Amino acid sequence: MEKLRIVFMGTPEFAVGILDTIYKNNYEIVGVITAADKPAGRGQKIKYSAVKEYALEHNLRLLQPTNLKDETFLEELRSLNANLQIVVAFRMLPEVVWRMPKFGTFNLHASLLPEYRGAAPINWAIINGETKTGVTTFFIDDKIDTGAMILSDVLAIGENESAGELHDRLMVLGSGTVLKTLALIENGNVTTTIQPTNDDIKTAYKLNKDNCKIDFSKSGSEIHNLIRGLSPYPAAWCFIKDNGQEWNVKIYETSFEKEAHQHQVGALISTKKELKIATKDGFLSIRSLQFPGKKRMLTHELLNGITFTENAIAL
Repeated sequence: MEKLRIVFMGTPEFAVGILDTIYKNNYEIVGVITAADKPAGRGQKIKYSAVKEYALEHNLRLLQPTNLKDETFLEELRSLNANLQIVVAFRMLPEVVWRMPKFGTFNLHASLLPEYRGAAPINWAIINGETKTGVTTFFIDDKIDTGAMILSDVLAIGENESAGELHDRLMVLGSGTVLKTLALIENGNVTTTIQPTNDDIKTAYKLNKDNCKIDFSKSGSEIHNLIRGLSPYPAAWCFIKDNGQEWNVKIYETSFEKEAHQHQVGALISTKKELKIATKDGFLSIRSLQFPGKKRMLTHELLNGITFTENAIAL
């Protein structure tokens, strides 16, 4: 049994959970690769990735290439003498990188492949109203999330679960799946399954301003799924118009009640403590939201400082 020498590649918090599990199970991590530092926020202060923070804290060898084909970086990567690379929420690798180690390069993806290949699998599983999802490890090839699958584990999605909550549970599940995958590789017992290809496979498209906008022509349950699938980040949004004013509002938490009614779709119905939006088949109760220039707040907190007229509408 050959001892594994691992290079880990990842950027966000999700990747840190996996890296921490590998580290705490005493695998040898010879290098960590993460995104280059970039300015963020209003002050444009340099922000480290979550993976960089972890690597620095645990004195792990850190590389932050801007170009993965750069010969200086490739020489440095070769010098680490890794025999396995693990990728979690990083970016597409050139062939010269993923082919480098003896045991290959495997990725942990937060979906049950081949479903939800792409950038935002956790969000789209909820947005599309799925009742289950999971994680898959697979060997990387020259396309995105299409390589031969090693292991997958399934997780039920709660009826009102948010993307943030599901993210944390998948991180725990994925840590276990990665450990099982490492054991198979270490013991020379890996078998793989080629991913099926068909036209019905759902895609986890990159999230943008357009696909995060609430479309009030959809059913209440579809809107509720969009909101929880984008909460807490990047958040579903809409315009609220009232009394000659218009606000761009983020909505984080709702519940939906199916009910026949005579209200216009998008109509806001408010009391001192409750805010509802009429959909074509019922009412969305808003639990938490954020108005421009304000922090996220519970609905009753917002209604302490604002009163809507009966003509208020969400668009």
